[in-house]
Amino acid sequence: MSAGPILLVPYVWIGDFVRCHTVVRLCNARWPERPVDVLSSTLCAPLLDYMPRVRKGIVWDLPRQRPAFAENWRLARRLREEHYGTALIMSRKWKAALAPALAGIPERVGFVGEFRYGLLTDARPGEMQLPRMTDRCAMLTLPRGVKQPEVWPMPELVVPADAVEQWRARRGIAKEKRPIVALCPGAVGPGKRWPHAYYARLARELADDGITVWVLGGPREGEPAAEISGGCRYARDLTGADLRDAILALAAVDAAVSNDSGLLHVAAAIGAKAIGLFGPTSPWEVGPLNPLAATIEAPWRGAEGDVKSRRTEDIPVEEVLAATRRVLKRG
Repeated sequence: MSAGPILLVPYVWIGDFVRCHTVVRLCNARWPERPVDVLSSTLCAPLLDYMPRVRKGIVWDLPRQRPAFAENWRLARRLREEHYGTALIMSRKWKAALAPALAGIPERVGFVGEFRYGLLTDARPGEMQLPRMTDRCAMLTLPRGVKQPEVWPMPELVVPADAVEQWRARRGIAKEKRPIVALCPGAVGPGKRWPHAYYARLARELADDGITVWVLGGPREGEPAAEISGGCRYARDLTGADLRDAILALAAVDAAVSNDSGLLHVAAAIGAKAIGLFGPTSPWEVGPLNPLAATIEAPWRGAEGDVKSRRTEDIPVEEVLAATRRVLKRG
């Protein structure tokens, strides 16, 4: 077993990045004396400020569509400065293991993936036999051959109250007595997006209940956010390029309605009362490890059990509205 700090090389999608905090917690439990750093893209870097027990992030954007040997050499030189003893490489991509290997990190653990035998010192088989992404990431922290435990530690995002207040002041968002519900209309992948018109109708219904609505998401959600919030009293478009805005907003709301997306994982890890909408994905396989306040799944289109045949658009507005009202009433 190597000594020295540990480097985590996670997936670059927001939800998977949050999921990898389970790995941080497992590393802290197994090697309490070894600090843990996380390699991050610029997009995901704001999450690191709210992840307990992470020493620091190494922020480095690599192109996705090409090997990028020159960029990986430069990243390797940066990693070499930290004297890492172990790299846990959660992504199965060949190039995810390239910079840790070029940096000479003594112990490099990952699944075989794209035939990475020369890049990993501990290339493990059996990735596809593990049903969930959480299981695949977390098993890399355990010794080879150890049986998977029944329960994993859940991801945590801790947002201080004063950080939320400072964010409100910067954005000119005053405190109010009305409950606040965040709507997160973004998602990656076909069939995962609840229609924008449905979100707009939900926003109007909530506003009629006297509830404030915040629409959250990245730049690509700007147009849908205008459609959802336009003409709706008590609605505000808070989409933008900085993920930090969404993190701080989710720490301030009373409930959040989200597609199966990265922001659903963020909301759940913060401890927000999150309502997740699932179409062609299984909430058990890809949803947050943290509990949701409500899970709404689309009806079956094909044979029952064929989850990929489902479409989030088949979830009726009335069902989501009723669930949101129940969650707010419990809160």
